[in-house]
Amino acid sequence: MEMNKKLRVVLAGAGGISGAHIPAWLSMEDVELAAICDIRPEQMEKYPGIAKYTDFDEMLEKETPDIADICLPTFLHVEYALKAIRRGIHVITEKPVSLHEEDPARVYQAAAKQGVQFMVAHCLRFWPAYSLVKEAYDSRRYGKLLSASMWRLGTIPGWSWDNWMRDEKRSGFIPYDLHIHDLDFMVYAFGAPKDCRVKRIKRPDQDYLTAVYDFEDFFITSEASWYKARYPFTSGFRFQFEEALLANEQGTFSVYLPDGNVLHPLDPASGPDAHIEFPTTDAYANELRYFKDCVKNGRPADIMDPEELKTVIRILNSFPDADL
Repeated sequence: MEMNKKLRVVLAGAGGISGAHIPAWLSMEDVELAAICDIRPEQMEKYPGIAKYTDFDEMLEKETPDIADICLPTFLHVEYALKAIRRGIHVITEKPVSLHEEDPARVYQAAAKQGVQFMVAHCLRFWPAYSLVKEAYDSRRYGKLLSASMWRLGTIPGWSWDNWMRDEKRSGFIPYDLHIHDLDFMVYAFGAPKDCRVKRIKRPDQDYLTAVYDFEDFFITSEASWYKARYPFTSGFRFQFEEALLANEQGTFSVYLPDGNVLHPLDPASGPDAHIEFPTTDAYANELRYFKDCVKNGRPADIMDPEELKTVIRILNSFPDADL
C-alpha cells in the first residue's frame, strides 16, 4: 500500500460508541472517513460533509473503502464483518465479536482467506492505566502480583436502538456488556485463569455479578452491574503487588509505595519522579490508530489473539443464569 495514500474508512452504526470512533478517525491525517451508515437517518445528521447511507451493502459498493468500522449492536457484528471481509475490506469491529465461541475462528479464517486484517476493538488493551498494570506484571517492577479487584458498575441501559440491550439473546446482558472488558484484560495480561467462581443476580430489570478468578499465584475479584437504580457509571481497579498498590479510582491512576510516596505516572504535571513514561492518549483513538497502522504497513494486528477471544467467550458462557 502506498505510504502517502489516505485510507478510506466507512463506519456502520451511528449509536453510542460511534461518538468515540468518529472523532478519532477524523483526527487522523492519513485517513478519510468517507461514509457513515445507519438505518436511522437522524443519527447521522450531526456529521456534515460525510456521505450517509441507510444500506450497508450500498455503502460498500459505492465507497470502495479500505477499512470498515463496525459499531453495530453485538448480534450484528459477525454478519456485517463478514460482508465487508468477503469484499476484500479490512475490518475492525466493536466488542464483543460474538456471543458464540466458534465465531472468532470463523471470522479470522475468512479474513485470512481474503488476505485482509480483522480486529476486535477491546479498548482496555489500549488504555494507558491498564497497560501500566501489564508492564508492572511483566517486568516485576514491584515484585509479584498478589491480588486484584476490578469493577465496572452502572445502570441497566434504557437508550439502545430497539431496546436490544435488554434482549439477552442479542446483547448477552451484563457479562458481555461490561464484565467482558475486565475479563478480556485479564486473559490478555495474565493468560487464562485456572478457575472461576461466579455469583449472580439476574432479573429482567437488573443484572449483577461478582466473579473470582484464580491464577494460582494470585486471584482477581471482578464486579459488574446493571443496577435498576440510577447509579452513575463507575469503573476502576486495585492491583496489589509485593512492593506497591496500583490503583485506578475516580479517573486517577496512582502507584502507592511502601515508603509513603504516591506516584501519578499518567499525570504530565507529576514530573520525572514518576519514573514511568506512558502516553495519556485516548484508548479508542489508540486502538483505531493501531489497526490503521497495521493495515497501512501490512503488519498483522496481532495484539488480538483469536484464541484469547474464544477463551473469554467460553468463560462468559459458563456463568450461571442466576443465583436466587
